[in-house]
Amino acid sequence: MLNKTQVQHCLDIMKEMYPEAKCELNHDNPFELVVAVLLSAQCTDTLVNKVTATLFKKYKTPEDFLSVPLEELQQDIRSIGLYRNKAKNIRKLCQMLIDDYDGEVPRTKQELMKLAGVGRKTANVVASVAFREPAIAVDTHVERVAKRLAICRWKDSVLEVEQTLMKKVPKDEWADTHHRMIFFGRYHCKARNPQCPECPLLDLCREGQKRMRKAAAAEGK
Repeated sequence: MLNKTQVQHCLDIMKEMYPEAKCELNHDNPFELVVAVLLSAQCTDTLVNKVTATLFKKYKTPEDFLSVPLEELQQDIRSIGLYRNKAKNIRKLCQMLIDDYDGEVPRTKQELMKLAGVGRKTANVVASVAFREPAIAVDTHVERVAKRLAICRWKDSVLEVEQTLMKKVPKDEWADTHHRMIFFGRYHCKARNPQCPECPLLDLCREGQKRMRKAAAAEGK
């Protein structure tokens, strides 16, 4: 596994590659962000943004989401995967915000995780992006990059990946690191076709080196 110095080198390179990395889910306030992140589970940010472009014009408050039948909300987000379950969770979340938080999104990860449909990753994203609370949300991109670069172990759970990153990354860089690792995984170290030959971190990446050797061996046949 990489030591802290090597991890910092990786983060510095990612910063150079994606200096403007940020949350790509369009939103104007914490409430819209919570809904957008909930919708983004197993779905691309691009599709979520397409849906919320009209959704957030129709629904601006928790009360708005509760003022229509569930079936109507389901139709409004039908193009998104798992839309039935997500519609139910949005309504439950909105009711909880009204009943327990005066209609406002709570600011802490602990309180956020009490909301319907909000797991640890979603809570970390909202706390970090909306309220600038130090947090590292581990999505599929962050997990893939962390494991390929041996920042953590292949067998580590999502929680263990998060805990390892929190130990190896300075706390004041957690939020930015989260976004840069997502961009690195989304646009460079992709799941199926990682850009290993052009990767500035290839000298540290055993996974990339192994892929390169396999590619060379295949060409030599």
